[in-house]
Amino acid sequence: MRLAVYNVENLFDRAKIMNLGKWADGRQVLTQFAALNGLLGNPVYSESDKEKMVELLVALGLKKSDDGGKYVLLRRNHGGLLKRAKNGNIAIVASGRSDWLGSLELKDEPVDAVAIRNTAQVLKEVNADVQGVIEAESRPALAAFNDEVLKAVGGKPFRHVMLIDGNDRRGIDVGLMGRDGYPIGTMRSHVDDCQANGEAIFSRDCPEYEIATPKGNRLIVAIDHLKSKGYGGQAASNAKRKSQAVRTAEIYQRLVEDGEKYVAVVGDFNDTPDSAPLQPLLADTALTDVFKHKRFDDGGHPGTHGSCGASGKIDYILLSPALYAKVQGGGVFRKGMWAGVRPKKWETLPALTRPEEAASDHAAVWVDIDI
Repeated sequence: MRLAVYNVENLFDRAKIMNLGKWADGRQVLTQFAALNGLLGNPVYSESDKEKMVELLVALGLKKSDDGGKYVLLRRNHGGLLKRAKNGNIAIVASGRSDWLGSLELKDEPVDAVAIRNTAQVLKEVNADVQGVIEAESRPALAAFNDEVLKAVGGKPFRHVMLIDGNDRRGIDVGLMGRDGYPIGTMRSHVDDCQANGEAIFSRDCPEYEIATPKGNRLIVAIDHLKSKGYGGQAASNAKRKSQAVRTAEIYQRLVEDGEKYVAVVGDFNDTPDSAPLQPLLADTALTDVFKHKRFDDGGHPGTHGSCGASGKIDYILLSPALYAKVQGGGVFRKGMWAGVRPKKWETLPALTRPEEAASDHAAVWVDIDI
């Protein structure tokens, strides 16, 4: 069977801020967005909270209207949060979160149509039996992509499509698709796993999926998308990613103690193999990165993201010892990534003629396993 993982960077619609060419600009907006969301969630709004809210509302382009921001909108369904004076000043009139109903949201925009088809072409050519998907908007979006776009490029739609909604407000969840003969059985979400302070551990989720194989074996696939380095302080991001790695390692250990032999942890870990935050998962468990297998071909590049240098090795397929022993081969599929022009770093899909048409900034990683 072939197991693969691919960060599709959304299928149809993606937050506009995440499509900025300069990520540093997007990071500032996302940091402001997260800060305002945090303040809006407070049970009681202090005067300093209100002053900071106004400052952030203005910074996000919401001074004149709830929909005036380029990347963000404020949705107010009921109750009173704020008033805008004719002179342009904003006053927070709510005393706390219970005084109003609504949300702060990131604006979406359609993904380039050619990029959508290129994403489907990647999945067609990888041709996995069990496909992990990172950054899909929702199960309906993933199902529609599978039924319509994959079929349109001549690919065979997957029989089983599952995605459990996670914690991220940007619509970048993780899911799994399986062919005929690889049904999804028991599923377990970890979306509610919390740290001691009550904060959710996983930025998205780390769901476990039980897959039955045609040979009568049981494969457990856990799909992870760890905290990015995109916004927030480096120390806080590293600490969050480490806590997620620790919890993922605990999940794996519990599966082993339950007698599971064939376990794979796959996903976008947003950090390199030598990074300190990932060591609880990469060094302190019996899981092994498929990149280390003698039958794995990295295509001449150590990474899976961006220019695919060593600093871009952030996508993983980790296998339990029994599963690692069953590896028949594996590789990295980069044809859907922009490869530059002078010279091109790797072969690309015929329809990929400019960066905007790239299926993703990530490569797909796959492995063939005899189970």
